[in-house]
Amino acid sequence: MPNFMLSWQEAALLAAGLFAAGLLLVRLARAGAQPGRSPGRATRWAAHIGPFAREAGVVTALYALWQLAGNLAVGGLGQAMTHAWWIWHTERSLGLPTELAVQRLVLPHPLLAQIANLYYATMHFGVLIAMLIWLFVRHRDAYPPVRNAMAASTAICLLVSFIPVAPPRMLTSLGFVDLAARYGESVYGAAGANVGADQLSAMPSVHVCWAVLVAWAVITASTSRWRWLILAHPIVTVFVVVATGNHYWADGIVSVAIVAVVLATQALLRARLVRFRRARFARDRVGGAAPGSAAPGASAPWPAGAESLGEAEREGSQP
Repeated sequence: MPNFMLSWQEAALLAAGLFAAGLLLVRLARAGAQPGRSPGRATRWAAHIGPFAREAGVVTALYALWQLAGNLAVGGLGQAMTHAWWIWHTERSLGLPTELAVQRLVLPHPLLAQIANLYYATMHFGVLIAMLIWLFVRHRDAYPPVRNAMAASTAICLLVSFIPVAPPRMLTSLGFVDLAARYGESVYGAAGANVGADQLSAMPSVHVCWAVLVAWAVITASTSRWRWLILAHPIVTVFVVVATGNHYWADGIVSVAIVAVVLATQALLRARLVRFRRARFARDRVGGAAPGSAAPGASAPWPAGAESLGEAEREGSQP
């Protein structure tokens, strides 16, 4: 399978170009917006495309960091194999089903195996980008917290991945098969003594991390009764990463835990920020109260444009 994934260098250059173009277009849009005059077509175009290009640059930069971290795992193949065996035996001691049993469901069916390989290679990033575009266009208020959660979760995953862990497909003595290599669909180089560090970053699974974030974003932002169907994406992703021999159950469990901690921390910080702003508005109101104004202790108004707590929260979520 042709490898359509950008290297970290290519992604970094693309991110820099997109971010610079976005900033330039935003500045042009602001410069072209004159009070009392209708903005021209170029100004409107810049106002729409600029923020999108800037955010695309941020997401691409995260992708570049992910690719870079995959090549910087600390330790070699020996340590990665030691950690892999430890995870394998720990899972068995906890009574988790074996990943080998899942792979054996796919092995007899070449078409299903190739579909799993394709899903692993393309859908983790493809679905993530589609979700971010949908949020940016249709639910702009929900975009910043999702973007921030994605950045924090990915960063934590990258830090953990510095500890090398070989994927299950390298435990060939147990009967695992490199499913993608069998059909010429691998996005990695050949395994062996000179295996690249990008293959030794099994823990945790960024695929699962992003899939869970996509499901959370769609379910919380959309009001459609069909939004719950997005849960199929993380479920299929977990099946695919295990069936292809690229991840352990533990990789997915750790990824879900990372996302849960990030989302809980983000919600806590947003709630505290809203309380802080309410207290500050109340102090400002009392300190600057004119004769005949509301007495101390009266409810303080929201800032201009924020007619509700929800709007104040959205202001706090903006970067």
